[in-house]
Amino acid sequence: MDPLSDILTLMKPTGYGFRGLDAAGDWALAFEPAQGIRCFGIETGACQLQVAGTSAPISLVAGDVALMTVGGAVLQSSDAAIPVDAFALMTSVRAGQIVVLNGGGECRGLGGFFGLGGVQAKTLLDAIPAMIHVGPGAGREALLTGMRRLMIELSDPQPGSALLAGHLAQALLVEALREHLKSGQSTSGWLAALAHPNLRHAMAAVHNDVARHWSIGDMARAAGMSRSSFASHFERVTGATPMAYLTRWRMMLASELLISTGMSLPAVAASVGYESESAFGAAFKRITGHSPRRAGKQPRSLLSAPRP
Repeated sequence: MDPLSDILTLMKPTGYGFRGLDAAGDWALAFEPAQGIRCFGIETGACQLQVAGTSAPISLVAGDVALMTVGGAVLQSSDAAIPVDAFALMTSVRAGQIVVLNGGGECRGLGGFFGLGGVQAKTLLDAIPAMIHVGPGAGREALLTGMRRLMIELSDPQPGSALLAGHLAQALLVEALREHLKSGQSTSGWLAALAHPNLRHAMAAVHNDVARHWSIGDMARAAGMSRSSFASHFERVTGATPMAYLTRWRMMLASELLISTGMSLPAVAASVGYESESAFGAAFKRITGHSPRRAGKQPRSLLSAPRP
């Protein structure tokens, strides 16, 4: 798979629930922090999105789509409205249904939440901006179309709806991240690297053959760049050296295998490019802070682990 597919697969998007909102007058919905991704799409009218930790709300107009990762937020008609608990209000109707506030008719939109079940989800999520705003362009219409289709599957389930709805939800994440990459707003981290064709080619090569004995020269050739240019460009964009990125990705894959499968330690080590179990164990402990044998018993994110 390509790097974005690999990473989203490791995040394991699981639960999702999409509902509509048809509001008028003064209103405000307060969303509590949660590990996952929220998605809002405005069909008609306009509103504001105030993300926790930011100084000013963002204006959303008809056609706009916004994604949020960690932290709380308030979706509102104006900052004068008194917020109500969004979870309690939106879950008062079934998935795929529409909540009407103050008679509706002024601002109509769709929204939902993606839960993430992967053990490394928080680490990977931290590389995605806290808020992604998809404005004018062909991409946002595709996003809204996908959200409408998802609402139909949820509101009127047919044979196979559960499977199809899951695929539609994941497709929305991919489309939104693609639009974000096209916008050029992502400036650092693995997601930003995917916006650079040369770096993306190198990352794809690594992801397609993670067990290979990679050198910086090998990665540079995959990128179509000189060794020195590739190394400096990769580190400038991602914040890590190419070899550090490779090691970290290997340990994420290894953690997932140790926790989710019955593979033996030598087999896991070999699958991520280590001929020696001891060398693998040393690298694993350096990145995660604990031994591979403990991984299945005490799964944890690599977020707080020491960096290579």
